[in-house]
Amino acid sequence: MKKLKSLWILFLIMFTGCSGQEEQLTRIDVQKVNEEGMYEEEIIISDKETINLLRNSFEKVKWEPNTKAEMSRKEDVLAILFYTYDENMPERLYEYRIWFNPNETSTIISNNDIEGYGTLDDKHSKIIKNVFLSKD
Repeated sequence: MKKLKSLWILFLIMFTGCSGQEEQLTRIDVQKVNEEGMYEEEIIISDKETINLLRNSFEKVKWEPNTKAEMSRKEDVLAILFYTYDENMPERLYEYRIWFNPNETSTIISNNDIEGYGTLDDKHSKIIKNVFLSKD
């Protein structure tokens, strides 16, 4: 019985220690795509207020993992999100190709396997579009 109790305590310590590691969005690199389909100069977003605004919008994406999507045109924006999980480990980078649709929504394709293809409503799409396309 003591062994079982000791194992349970060890499990709780390990679980609470691991669950304390939360991803933190630290930076976003954005490249607009011009009319010729070429990427423009990279813009780096690192101020906390803008990062929080964008993080909240990206959390609203409705993802459809394991969906293969092909678009008929090049994306409007390429965004690379930098996440820190542990200060002693390198950042994880996730690439998002974003299309802004005529109805004010967005279509997003992520290289993160658990996300894949996603859509974003008009409210949050406008936020992302305003930040990404107005940064100069």
